[in-house]
Amino acid sequence: MRISTALVLCAVLGLTACESTKVLQATGGSRADGTVNLSFNYGLFEQPKIDWGAALETARTSCKAWGYSDAQKFGGGLQHCEAMNGYGQCMAWAVTVTYQCTGHPS
Repeated sequence: MRISTALVLCAVLGLTACESTKVLQATGGSRADGTVNLSFNYGLFEQPKIDWGAALETARTSCKAWGYSDAQKFGGGLQHCEAMNGYGQCMAWAVTVTYQCTGHPS
């Protein structure tokens, strides 16, 4: 009995695609604008699972250090390719999410 190459490839890719929990790190922002940028990276075979609770705490910590009282996620996120292979396929991405500091700075 012959197994098709496509079936084998799908099985291998299914086994190698792994879910990974990502903790966003502060990578920028603006005290004057009251924004904090948090980022994470992931590769071609990863299925990132985001710890949004930890991300909010990271943003709150940065905002509170600047005198704001809280933070909230601001819009979606920006994703861009970090590394391409020789065929033009993206192999790794970087994602940045912006949080808005809330409450008046002291």
